[in-house]
Amino acid sequence: MAIALLAASWQGLAQQSGIAAGAAQQAEFDAQHRPITAGGFVKSGPVIFEDVAAHAGLTKWRNVTGTPQKRVIIEAKGSGVCLLDYNNDGWLDIYLVNGSTFDARDGKAEPPHAALFRNNHDGTFTDVTQQAGVANDRWGLGCAVGDYDNDGWPDLYVTNVGSNRLYHNNGNGTFTDVAEKAGVALGSNSPDVAVDHTGATFGDYDGDGRLDLFVAGYIQFDFKNPPVPGSKAAGGSMCQYRGVNVMCGPRGLQGAGDHLFHNNGDGTFTDVSVKAGVSDPNGYYGLGVLFADVNNDGKPDLIVANDSTPNYLYINKGDGTFDDQSYMSGFALNQDGREVANMGLAAGDYENNGHLDIVSTDFSDDYDVVFHNDGTGNFTDLSYRTGIAAPTIPFVGFGDGFLDYDNDGWKDLLIVNGNVYPQADQHPEWGMSYAQRPLLFHNLRNGTFELVPAVEGTGLAEVGVGRGAAFGDLFNDGKIDVVINNLDGVPMLLRNVSPDHNHWVELHLVGGPKSPRDAVGATVYLTAGGLRQRGDVLSGGSYLSSNDMRVHFGLGAAAKVDAVEIHWPSGTVEKVSLPAVDRIFTIEEGRGVTGQLCTACAAGKK
Repeated sequence: MAIALLAASWQGLAQQSGIAAGAAQQAEFDAQHRPITAGGFVKSGPVIFEDVAAHAGLTKWRNVTGTPQKRVIIEAKGSGVCLLDYNNDGWLDIYLVNGSTFDARDGKAEPPHAALFRNNHDGTFTDVTQQAGVANDRWGLGCAVGDYDNDGWPDLYVTNVGSNRLYHNNGNGTFTDVAEKAGVALGSNSPDVAVDHTGATFGDYDGDGRLDLFVAGYIQFDFKNPPVPGSKAAGGSMCQYRGVNVMCGPRGLQGAGDHLFHNNGDGTFTDVSVKAGVSDPNGYYGLGVLFADVNNDGKPDLIVANDSTPNYLYINKGDGTFDDQSYMSGFALNQDGREVANMGLAAGDYENNGHLDIVSTDFSDDYDVVFHNDGTGNFTDLSYRTGIAAPTIPFVGFGDGFLDYDNDGWKDLLIVNGNVYPQADQHPEWGMSYAQRPLLFHNLRNGTFELVPAVEGTGLAEVGVGRGAAFGDLFNDGKIDVVINNLDGVPMLLRNVSPDHNHWVELHLVGGPKSPRDAVGATVYLTAGGLRQRGDVLSGGSYLSSNDMRVHFGLGAAAKVDAVEIHWPSGTVEKVSLPAVDRIFTIEEGRGVTGQLCTACAAGKK
């Protein structure tokens, strides 16, 4: 949310000098004169997604964050969504983080609550929040999933404005908040000043077989002296966007450090941020974070998307510390050598060359950035070359993810959007809306993407103030769906109804004694139909969210898998044979395939 305190004059200078950086772009409207961010729909075309949230029972819950006017920045950031199989029944459940209000924080109103929706296996979900004990009556922001105690049950970390929660999965449908006992609450000594914690990610950075935890900090927020425009906390400035008074921040606000917690193996964690070299002494505004191996050395590196400040890329040195290669790698800045409003992170091998590329979402009047990886952890901004840059400029991007929506073996990209300024709807000359539609880019298999048309009445034509987004196979049908947490609205569940008939497989990995039990950090290489694809088990990412940890591969027309090679977090490399396709296989480290799920078989369709 790159909101400069002197935004108007800065944009004017940018326009005068011919620099595209953040300069107001020409407004784009469709034939009905709707802003392209909430228009540009077509009458017919391929139908890829349908929003089935109401039928699924998700719209009984809604996000509530701050006031409709969004006078301060914590009201506009929204919240994430996590996908996890909390009851180990083989079906993904949904956890939606909620915000809060100033009245609720002051005890004058009932606080909004998060929601855990249990998958009923029939396309519907049941709200089990209260019985599970995960309501989180705080000002929630993000979440991440990881089995930190290796007991076989996924746990849930929730970040807040203020103290965070670590919900330990008790294995009986309930959770217990153990954040204080575990040492990861990150509470404040002041009742009025709270750190705005955002993205979180689990990963075994030191290779001891236990998941560690990284938490990003955004700003320090003083509830007694909020940075309302014109206030002392905002430096006395009347913050503007395109000549209109808007909320202030993050530029000019006091940033917050980041935290790396080492898992001690006894249910507690130790903060090793400074020792490991990842504490963020600059006070940058951290949002999306992800442990992922970007240089293919088998050790998880650490990626941090910083808002309005340079990104961080920390390369794992293998000795418990990281090397800050943010600038050296080309990941800190875009191709123009400037920082952007980085928010969400998507990581995936879109070229099928074995390298993890990264897409960072950005603010309007700028483009979402495609960081192309050469395989050694060095990145090049190929946003325009890939075809991603130009269509994203009018949009404010948040959640994003790579997904092979048509199972052709090539990863596509979906970006969730939503403005931060309600004023956008009162200024049609801006050519942008407050609620915005998602963007789906189809992989053309040559290093470029094309925008998929948004057909009227389908999921791609739904508008919302999009924030967190999580990607996964919610219906166990081999197609990747998307859950979106909309600011001050009901969620969307974009069910993948792509008409393709391509084959697929999904792998549920279970780590051995020297790997995390949920196999976070594992990398899989699958060969079929002449393609060698890469998939990774990751925790966190997108915008303050966490995706399905099962690794999904589209196979195209290939009716068999030629080879599977799993690089486990322990360092073991294992080759596995899959006996069929169109199934979800469970693979245990050292034991091979130990189970399979085929919903089409059960329905008599296979």
